[in-house]
Formats: sequence, C-alpha cells, structure tokens
Amino acid sequence: MTNRRHPPLIASALAALAFALAGVGFAAPVKTAHVAAEVVADQTALIPGSTAIVALRLDIAPGWHTYWRNPGESGLPTTLEWKLPPGFAAGDIAWPPPRALPAGPLVNYGYEGEVLHVVPLTVPADAKTGSDVTLAARADWLVCRETCIPEGADLTLTLPVAAQAADTQWHAKIAATREALPQPAPTAWDARARASGAVVTLEFAPASTRDTGALYFFAEREGRIEPSAAQTVTQADGRVAIKLPVAHELAADFQRLRGVLTAERGFDVQGTTRRAVTFDVALQGTPVAGPKPALAPTTDFSTPTNTASMSLPLVLALAFAGGLLLNLMPCVFPVLSLKALTLASHPTEERSALRREGLAFGAGVIVSFTALGATILALRVAGEQLGWGFQLQSPAVVTVLALLFFVMALNLSGVFEFGALLPSRIASWSHANRAANAFGSGVLAVAIASPCTAPFMGAALGYALGEQAHVTLGVFVALGIGMALPYAALAWFPAWRRALPKPGPWMVRLKQLLAFPLYATVAWLVWVLGAQVGNDAVMRIGAVLVVVAFALWAWRTWRGGGRAVWATAAIIGALVGVVIAWPLLQSGEVAATVARDARAGATRIADDGWEPYSTQRVAELTAQGRPVFVDFTAAWCITCQVNKRLVLNDPRVRDAFAQRGVALVRADWTRRDPAITQALAALGRSGVPVYVLYPQRGQARLLPEVLQRQALIDAIAAS
Repeated sequence: MTNRRHPPLIASALAALAFALAGVGFAAPVKTAHVAAEVVADQTALIPGSTAIVALRLDIAPGWHTYWRNPGESGLPTTLEWKLPPGFAAGDIAWPPPRALPAGPLVNYGYEGEVLHVVPLTVPADAKTGSDVTLAARADWLVCRETCIPEGADLTLTLPVAAQAADTQWHAKIAATREALPQPAPTAWDARARASGAVVTLEFAPASTRDTGALYFFAEREGRIEPSAAQTVTQADGRVAIKLPVAHELAADFQRLRGVLTAERGFDVQGTTRRAVTFDVALQGTPVAGPKPALAPTTDFSTPTNTASMSLPLVLALAFAGGLLLNLMPCVFPVLSLKALTLASHPTEERSALRREGLAFGAGVIVSFTALGATILALRVAGEQLGWGFQLQSPAVVTVLALLFFVMALNLSGVFEFGALLPSRIASWSHANRAANAFGSGVLAVAIASPCTAPFMGAALGYALGEQAHVTLGVFVALGIGMALPYAALAWFPAWRRALPKPGPWMVRLKQLLAFPLYATVAWLVWVLGAQVGNDAVMRIGAVLVVVAFALWAWRTWRGGGRAVWATAAIIGALVGVVIAWPLLQSGEVAATVARDARAGATRIADDGWEPYSTQRVAELTAQGRPVFVDFTAAWCITCQVNKRLVLNDPRVRDAFAQRGVALVRADWTRRDPAITQALAALGRSGVPVYVLYPQRGQARLLPEVLQRQALIDAIAAS
C-alpha cells in the first residue's frame, strides 16, 4: 500500500541512493606519477538556480607536496581552468590553510596528503531538469619532493539536473574543508600593521586569552614577507604582536598586509575554535627590502661562488678585481691605453692639472657605475626582471654601441678627428676645461665597457643585487674604483709615467693598430644583433656602417678644403644611415622578429645536442634520474663564448657528457627572459655565465665562471 500511495517519493529516494552509492559522476580519478586527481561534488545533483559546491581533490603521494596560492620560496600554485556549459559559472578556489614546508634553507607553503580545493559553481535557473551536465576542467599543479615535477590532468564530472539532491560520499570532507577555511578576523580585534625598515609588525587584540600555541603568518602574495625568515611573536597588555621580516625581493605595491594567520591550537572566534583567520590591513609606513637569505646551492669547488656564504669585504674585493680586469677588455684597452700614453707627453710642471684630470676621470667612472647600479635597482623595484648585462638584451642598445665603436675605430684609423666634427666654440671649451673633458672620458669608458665582462663579477654582482640598496651601490662603487685606478694612479704619480714609452711617430702607428680590436668588437656586436633579431638586422646594420663611414670621410674631405658637394654628401649619408637604422631602434619590429627567431633558435640548439631551457624541462630530466648540465649564457657575453669554444665544445668534454648520459640544457639570455632571470636570482646570480650541474643525487652544484676542461670532466664523472 505504501508503495502505491507514494511512488514518486520512493523513486526519488531510490535514485538519490543510487547516485550516492555510485559516488556521483562517471569519471574515475586520473593518476599521475605522484598525484591522483578528480573533481568531486558534495551533492548528487545540480539544482537549477542554486550554487553547487564542487572540489578538486588531490591525493598526493607520501613525501611529496603541492602548493598554496603563494608557494613561498619556490613552486607554483595549483590552477583550474573550467570548460562549462552556457549559463554555468565557476568561482575562485577557496584555499585551505597551508602548511610551512621547510626544504633545506627554503620554506614553501603547500599541502601534503589529501587536499580539497573547493569551488562554488553557479547553476543557471533555466537548467533543464532531467538532463545530464558534464563539468570539465583542466587542473595543473607542481608536485615536489627533492625534485619538482609539473603535472596536470583533464578532469570531468557528470551530474544530473534535478529538483532535489542528496549528499555524496564526499559531502563530509567537503563540509569539513569549508568549515576549516580561513575567515576574516573580527573587527573587534583592532588589527594594525606598521612597517619599520625591513620588518612589518602585525598587532591585534584577540577576544580570548586562551593559549593558541604557535602562530604563523602566510602572506597572500609573494614579494611581501620573507618565507624563510623567523617570525617573532610577543604578547603584552592583551595585544599580540608578530614581527614579519620583509621579503628581499620586495614588490612595489606592498601597501596592505593581506594573508592568513594560523594557530596551532586555534583561535576563539565568537564561541568557536578556528585554526586560521585572515587579515587585510592597511600598512602604515613604507617597508624596505630585507637582506637576501642564505639560499644559494652548495658547491664542492674551490672558487668562492656561493654568494650566501660570501662576506661583504670579499664581495667588494671581487668587484674591485673585476673593475681592474675591465681595463684589459678589447673594447676598453685601446682607448684607455692611448689616453694613458698621452700622459707621458705632458710636462712635469703640469702635475696639479694632471692630478685633477685623474680624479675627474675616476669620478666619471664611479658616478657612471653608481648610476647604472641605481638604474637596475629602480627597475627591479618597479617589477622588471633585470640583471647585469640587461642593457645588451636590447637590440637598440646593441645597435647604438656598434655604431659608437665603429666611429671610434674610424677615428683611430685616421679617417677623421673628433675635434673636426665639433663647432670651434665647443672644441675650444673642451680644450680649456680638461677636468670636465676627463670626467666625460670616464663616462664614455663605462659606456664602452658595458659590452665586456670579467671573471669574479658574476658572484659579486649577484650578491649585490640581492642585498639592500646601500650594499648594492657599494659594490658598483668598488667596481668603478677598480676600473678607474690604473689611469688615476698614472696621473697622480709622475714617477710611474717614466716607465711609459716616450711619445713619437710610433704612436700614430699604434693608434691605427689599436683600431682593429674595436673593429673586432663591432663585428661581435653585429653577430649579437643577428642572434637577437635575425639576418635581416645584420644586413641593415652593415649598410648603416658603410653609410656612416662614407659620411665621416666626406665630412673630413669637406673640412679639409674640399668642395661643398662633399658636405652635402656627408649630410645625405648621415640621414640615410638614420633611416636604415631606425627600425632597429623601434621595439615593434624587434619584438615580432624576436618571436619568429626564438622558435628557429630553439630548433638549432636542439640539433646541436642542447635543449632550450625551461624550469619544467629541468625538473622532468632530474625526475628521470639523469644528471643535467645547465649553461646560462648570452651571445653578448665574451666569457660565455670563450668557455663554449675552448671547454664546452672540446671533444673530451663532450665525450664525458655522453658517457655519463648528462642532459645538456642551454638557457640563452641574449634576449630578455623573465624565467631565466628568476632562475639566476634563485642561484644567487644576476648575470652570465653561470654553470650548474644537477647530479643524480644531492644538491645542484655551481661551477666556476671561467671553466677549466679537466675540472669540468672531474665534476661530470662525480655526478
């Protein structure tokens, strides 16, 4: 009788029971190497006009972890990209409170074991009852232990549309996850946040004095609070104060303190116990970047490349040595050597004037290096991912430098004199103001030194750019002092000048001979430009150089008493050169060409046995148990090219790589690449070359910047 009187009710109950027993949906979990993933729901059906609750469930293998929305020192947050029927809409992930996961000196934020990422799902009111709806999503996550592996899956969940629904087998877990989600701290807690230097203090007055156990604050976004630095908690007069060290890579928009505060034993919030609360507080004061933590990989090599263990005096000494070596670079030596030789032609009674010139030259070098360092700092604070050599990643800058060196080489070859190009009034002023002229020479010396690099500078500048501004600028000052010292010393001490050859006709031949290193530098810069924007740019810059040479020759001929036609030819030649070079100075054409050549460049590298760099690819290779050698390089890096030709391309080194099955990965930084810049920063570096060997077991090892064949072979054998 009962069955006949209530058949719809019984049928509905049986249907709900069937869905519950079936676990809802028609897709089994997708299992990757370390995670089982699926989309689950807390109800057996979708009710029109309601908000359904679904979740991405990740069952993570023991010892492995995934990441929170702010992954901490390293890692990537889990992402969900939905593909839903028309009218359906998915909300944002509701992130459960994370855990602090130490990994050596690093601290990451994430999850272990089973985690549910809850998502609200809006069901349209016109959803057709009795139909089935398939919810599709692409989930991507990074799973890590000693190594990190990017994984992902295409997931689906099929649910019916019905007027009512029952709880699924996941209802209790989803409900528990939602109950544990961080809730805003009560306004009665009177939360405040103030910045004092490199520390932000969060204060609040909880309603209860219960013992909360250990407290830990997770900043919602990166670039605010340093994950690996200790947080200090104090209590006084009913208020709790937590001192939070500011991140060493400080975000420019850090104006509010947003994040999750967890308590080991929970907070008393309106009669309930909550393990986590959220804060969103306006920040009083302006924070400054904190010191760089000791995060660089360990190294077994004698060269002091671990910037985390480097002291400031050692870094200053390395920067000073790098500045000295800059004087020997082919783009600097010809100009400075001639300038030094001219000191021998000045009479001894001009001692005070020469000393002023030496000091002015040194001031020009130091001011220019300091300005360059300040520019890098300002751009990094503004959010740009930059390192040492960033200016050479611009095709426009490379073009201008190529033209500058070419004009200087023509001057040394005797095609023209700079004084002949200047109006007589300016030339007279320059001759009468030798100190100002010397200061300008110092500025020019830094400009022409920018394409060059030197050993020892990578570690020093990597350390500098990870420290506070005054330390960074101090390192650049030490670099400038090292470069300026030889010329300043010759100008200051007359006895040292006696060791120089006496002036004579031979200086004309020497001047012409020293033009050829500059021509070689021009050829190298043209090659760099070709690597950046393709062969069309090589032809274009070649045409510009020819036109510039003709224009300077025609100008000299006219100034030497030639006809006015040569003046017209010089002007026309200069204008033609500008027209030809103009596209190289504009970012639009460059960007399009770079995008096209990047794909072809990747193929060429792969054909040579080297794979293009990506963090994911390195993670995949190390997860396979293969040793990996990463070459951080750039076409404009002289040391990189020397190491490549003399060591990396050596047959014995290539045989050693092959015998050990080492995967070869090349991170080409010729053009700006934020991923490579971030990878360099994680290694404590800001420029290239950098060589990293990931062995089959253990931590990554940094190799010296100047490679030695046998030392590299020994390192490969030990990997």
